[in-house]
Amino acid sequence: MSVRKVSFAQGEFYHLYNRGNSKQEIFHDKEDYLRFITLLYTCNSVNNFRIFLYNQSQVLNPYNFDRGGAIVSIGAYVLMPNHFHILITEERDGGISKFMQKISTAYSMYYNKKYNHSGGLFEGKFKSKHLNEDRYLKYSFSYIHLNPVKLIDKHWKEKGIVNKKLAIDYLNKYEYSSYLDYIGTKRIQNSILNIKEYPDYFPSKESFKSEIFDWLSYRE
Repeated sequence: MSVRKVSFAQGEFYHLYNRGNSKQEIFHDKEDYLRFITLLYTCNSVNNFRIFLYNQSQVLNPYNFDRGGAIVSIGAYVLMPNHFHILITEERDGGISKFMQKISTAYSMYYNKKYNHSGGLFEGKFKSKHLNEDRYLKYSFSYIHLNPVKLIDKHWKEKGIVNKKLAIDYLNKYEYSSYLDYIGTKRIQNSILNIKEYPDYFPSKESFKSEIFDWLSYRE
């Protein structure tokens, strides 16, 4: 049995990520993305819910569920077609492992039923990096939120971004990350984040936007 190299502890910050088995896509349409995003909220609970498997539109608003207390605090996230990233810290001992077990199981059950899929959906255990230095923790906010730029400019990190305005416009319309929450967009998904548990790197939305723009310009 493989042993996880990172041991999770309260008060510490971690970058979690995983991708589809054999790099397969795990999100095919808007419903898939929104299902996983909803699970970021409902699975972050000391309680266990019988998560509806398929038609989300036929149930009550899941963001109104009484979670009975969170087990982790999420600082940022992004969903890409074949992988995801989450910035996280524990609220309770064992919270990260429990949260990831719940969300991986719940999404796999939904996916397998919808697409008549069998076998493992994800590429083994989720991966984790301990962000034990302030500079890495601060950078992770930009790294996570800039992931969608690769969908319109695959090699922008190596070659530099050609059109920064186009990239920012794309991020402003990308629904499947916490970027919109940081720029002040009011939406139901705001409740997924608990940024009070993180250093106050971005006291205003303008400071966050400036940080993102600086990293887009980094190669220059």
